[in-house]
Amino acid sequence: MIASTEWREAPTADEAQRFAGYGQQFAELQTRKSKKFGTGRALHRKQLSAAQGELEVLSDLPAFARHGLFAEPGTFAVRVRLSNGGMDRAPDRTPDIRGFAFKVLGVKGDSALNNGPARSQDFTLINQEVFGFASSEEFVSFVLAAANGNGALLKYLIRRHGLLGGPARLIRLLKTVGKPFGGFATEALYSAAPMACGPYAVRVRLLPGAANGVATPGASADWGADFAARLARQPLQWDLQLQPFVSESETPIEDASVNWSSPYTTVARLTLPLQDSASRQGLALLAQVEAEVFDPWQALAAHRPLGDVQRARKVVYFESQKGRNAA
Repeated sequence: MIASTEWREAPTADEAQRFAGYGQQFAELQTRKSKKFGTGRALHRKQLSAAQGELEVLSDLPAFARHGLFAEPGTFAVRVRLSNGGMDRAPDRTPDIRGFAFKVLGVKGDSALNNGPARSQDFTLINQEVFGFASSEEFVSFVLAAANGNGALLKYLIRRHGLLGGPARLIRLLKTVGKPFGGFATEALYSAAPMACGPYAVRVRLLPGAANGVATPGASADWGADFAARLARQPLQWDLQLQPFVSESETPIEDASVNWSSPYTTVARLTLPLQDSASRQGLALLAQVEAEVFDPWQALAAHRPLGDVQRARKVVYFESQKGRNAA
């Protein structure tokens, strides 16, 4: 499969109005949840751990990868935030999406937001290779229904997918969030949605190094403690890989629910050295990371997020940041 520059976005005429509405709905949801749990994000509210390290961009990369952050070999400082994906601060054993976000510092180039030089290159990854919804509209509708409880969610799914299709859709979604997860050091993590890489388009994967070890029995009781314990014993490492757009049929830009079929290529290595999350420095890092913005639009223009879901995130994430005084 050959990387292609023939990708296209297909925004609709009503997007600005729709996305503004999503932003307002999420802002209201965030305010409601913050009254219960304290100030926090609309989604990925529960921070599990934080860490710092470096990203080494490798040499001799293929042409589709040599843009933006990956244009030249080099090493960059990185901060990492681990989280559960939900709106609540639920126990870690609760089925959920798991989030691995990291911020690459010291990048040089224009911002994807067209507001001057980029502050960082952020990656927001999850433990699912594809997004669970084809469009931002479907995702927002689902989250808003789920926020009102399981009964409201089932009623919404039946209205949308029918008497038989609604429960079937719920079962598929439960299987997704209930996918076995061994921990952040041992599982692959994915962008699920695409971004630009210069004139190309790519998705991103983090692949854990074999030296990170295997899943710890019982780690689901406290994912953050499991991760912190590993970092107190040994450095952890991942390969950062890019997966290129090859054609609209195989690697669609607008439908985030389709899994791309093109191969991944390793372009960088993420390393987190030994560190003590319980030390004074570690606790200060936890507080700093919790207050920071991790946003796929906090990016170089060369890595502008692509597709309907990513364009919606631009608006919704900003509203969330304002809601916790982080914007």
